[in-house]
Amino acid sequence: MEYVGQVPAPPLDRLVDDIYCLTGVPRYRRMNVPPMPSAHLFINLGEPIRVWDSDPSVPPTLFTDGWFMGVWTRRFLVEYPTRVRLVGVHFKPWGISPFVDMPATELRDRWVPVDAVWHRSLDRIRNQVSDVASATETLRVLEEELRSRLAEAPSGGLDLVQHTGGRLETFHGAVSVGALVDAAGVSGTHLARQFKSHVGVTPKRVARIYRFARLILSVDAPRPVDWSQLAQAAGYFDQAHFSREFKDFTGHTPTEYLALRRRFPAEQGFPPDSGPMPAV
Repeated sequence: MEYVGQVPAPPLDRLVDDIYCLTGVPRYRRMNVPPMPSAHLFINLGEPIRVWDSDPSVPPTLFTDGWFMGVWTRRFLVEYPTRVRLVGVHFKPWGISPFVDMPATELRDRWVPVDAVWHRSLDRIRNQVSDVASATETLRVLEEELRSRLAEAPSGGLDLVQHTGGRLETFHGAVSVGALVDAAGVSGTHLARQFKSHVGVTPKRVARIYRFARLILSVDAPRPVDWSQLAQAAGYFDQAHFSREFKDFTGHTPTEYLALRRRFPAEQGFPPDSGPMPAV
């Protein structure tokens, strides 16, 4: 598959990591996706895509149009069709807040149809991008949609979350909640409340996800991997805690994960990071 992404122009770049098009025939139909420090918007322009929660009590959903996903604290599974045509947004963990008129906690670990959030907008957006041949123009259409919605959005508390979240991003989660509270100049309770409102989870949970993402992205699968060294560099100082969290987030032990990475090397340019893995 081909992944074409771009970072939007300011001020969207403070809220969005990238806007992207994903097209082509997937090498792997099912992908196991661990928690990553982002929220998502997907607009499907092709055949239906099926999504599973790792919680077996949650039924899978078949998406023909589009859906929002907030920050995920557990893994989920995506099954692609035989041919993919998708345009999407990787929001920063706090970045989805100005674009949805609902508490972020209602999007945590959930997928919600686009039209349930942006009422009667999906057909208009799909019609615009469906008639466009180039990925560049498709990305421009979606960026303009985001820009128009940002102008209407209130910012209550978002500046605080964005500033604190930026520190978590810069330090890859390796910063204590106490240090975040001191830097923000507010109480820990107030900071946690604002994070739940705009991110859906506490600063501590966001730090855990950033820390895990740093670890995963530092794995160089073809080379020998010193898991203890990588874990310590990412801020894990308790080996037992690292092993539990790794299994919770990926469904595999570190040894199993590395074997899968070597057995199923990533496509060139897709996935855009080393987190998602083929589900076997």
